[in-house]
Amino acid sequence: MTPSQFKEELLSLMERKDHWAWKYFSQEKLSKEQLKVHFKQEYAVYVRDFPVFLGRVYAKNPPMEVRYELVQNIYEEETGGISKTGPHPVLFLKMMAGLGFKRSEFQIIEMLPASRTYRQWIDEVTLHGEWYEGAAVTGVFVEGSVKDRKELESVRPVSAKKFEEVLAAHPMVRVHGVAPENMDLIKAHIQVEGSHRKAAWQMVLDYVDTDEKRKKVKDAMQRTLDLWLAYRDGVADACELKRDM
Repeated sequence: MTPSQFKEELLSLMERKDHWAWKYFSQEKLSKEQLKVHFKQEYAVYVRDFPVFLGRVYAKNPPMEVRYELVQNIYEEETGGISKTGPHPVLFLKMMAGLGFKRSEFQIIEMLPASRTYRQWIDEVTLHGEWYEGAAVTGVFVEGSVKDRKELESVRPVSAKKFEEVLAAHPMVRVHGVAPENMDLIKAHIQVEGSHRKAAWQMVLDYVDTDEKRKKVKDAMQRTLDLWLAYRDGVADACELKRDM
């Protein structure tokens, strides 16, 4: 398998990171209680501990260039130092406050069964997998989206005017009424995620350079996708959403 074939297979997999219930979270059909179910699971499954996942990969002592990119990402996630915002888990809770949810509601969260299974897999691959498996699962899949192909092709700074347009159009502002001052997490993502996406892909594509390693990454990514889809099914079920709503 050539590097370009490997990249194409991963991009094709990411294009399947698309769940039928996502559209309901950008529409006015959902109640605040349904939104709370969704966001509490997101926070417990990966938002709160995402920098910890990256730290586990870093601790496996990957190549120097990979360590540099990982520590940059960890620094931003834990401090907001690059985007000049704040720790991303804290910014997430600030966004939740904009929805009227108290921080205390996110302190103790009971994960749904499929949420727990998905989280256990992320823990397993970052703790016990090869560094490149953990890097692919966290940096490429968890932090990425169905839009990765397009975003990788157009990584460039966002102007102040464009930023305001993106923020105003964001469902949290446009649909759910969150004040822009509570949206620093999105501000941080707009400012730094483009470069982080490119770096995450590059560390996998540059250093996963044998068929054996590529198979391990593909298998780990496929398992992550399968468990993610089941996780999103579980959240949709808890929110009492149906495909034909």
